Amino acid sequence: MPLYLDQAILLLFLAATAVQLLYWLGPFLRFALHRPAPPPSVPAEPVSIIICARNEAKQLRRYLPYFLAQDHPDYELIVVNDHSSDKSLDVLLEIQRKNPILRIVSITTKDARGKKAALSEGINAAKNKIVLLSDADCQPASTQWVTQMQAAVEGSTTIGLGYSPYFKDEGILNAFIRFETVYSAIQYLSFAFVGCPYMGVGRNLAYRKSLFEQAGGFASHQAVTSGDDDLFVNQVAAANNTRVVLSPLAFVYSQPKSSSRGYYRQKKRHLSTGSRYRWQHQLLLGLLSASHFGHYVLGLASILFHNLAIIVIINYLARIVVVSAVYYFTLRKLRDPSLIYWVPIFDALYIFYYLLFAPALFKTKEPWT
Repeated sequence: MPLYLDQAILLLFLAATAVQLLYWLGPFLRFALHRPAPPPSVPAEPVSIIICARNEAKQLRRYLPYFLAQDHPDYELIVVNDHSSDKSLDVLLEIQRKNPILRIVSITTKDARGKKAALSEGINAAKNKIVLLSDADCQPASTQWVTQMQAAVEGSTTIGLGYSPYFKDEGILNAFIRFETVYSAIQYLSFAFVGCPYMGVGRNLAYRKSLFEQAGGFASHQAVTSGDDDLFVNQVAAANNTRVVLSPLAFVYSQPKSSSRGYYRQKKRHLSTGSRYRWQHQLLLGLLSASHFGHYVLGLASILFHNLAIIVIINYLARIVVVSAVYYFTLRKLRDPSLIYWVPIFDALYIFYYLLFAPALFKTKEPWT
């Protein structure tokens, strides 16, 4: 191989590693070392929790009691029953008889927008000025969830970004799903923390109803089935109207997929919205992914074809030490410290994640699930 090509590959590897270190020593480290401040001391404001459900009878029976047991003086729980063909409505009516704060909105008319139509109906039905979103298979970490999230949406802050981890279970798939969730959180929470919010997660997301109305709801991305959370936040979030909520009391846990096929379908659907982000966010995230991929692939090529093992190993160790340190502090903050042992393995295996899901970035329509 020509010498100039050897040099080009080495320079690209070093550049990819340098870009990675800029991310991990910059916003990611700042986020990892940040000590969450207590929530603002503000008067309790009425909140409308909104959950969309389709054929979730079992999950509704299991998890709704956690939403109904919140220690907040004024809130309602709206469940949008979206074309369920199971016992969901029966379960909801049974629970409602004992809990009058539960309101049921049933949808029977087909709408191409899928979950966006259901969520829009729920938000329109909300009586309160703050809406707090979650899913039927989710469990608030504490009875203070509503209070913590509501306190974040005050003054000029109209969006509260919460964190939603997955329950811990046995197996490599569960560990990887939790790792990928933490890595995603490192990205969107870190960038939001430094004034560049670009997405939120609908399992734990609060915003003012007026913000939804001013934005025209989901009209700007109505043609995309997914994106009721991340595309909406990408559209309306700014440095001066968004707050990150990091208290463990405000976490919302969720059940992860138990099969690789189910996980693949879920992630493919979620990632299909990435091409609709603002161009600067696409650039920011694209550079992060490309440098991560290039660090490993170009490093491996330099070892196999160019006898540059020492240079590659030194750069690899420098990066993985920084990455592991950031994960160490972040995992403690996000209450999943046992994942630290998986970091070197999953960080390297992530190159296959990029290869597997890259096509999803160019697909924008996925079914409601």
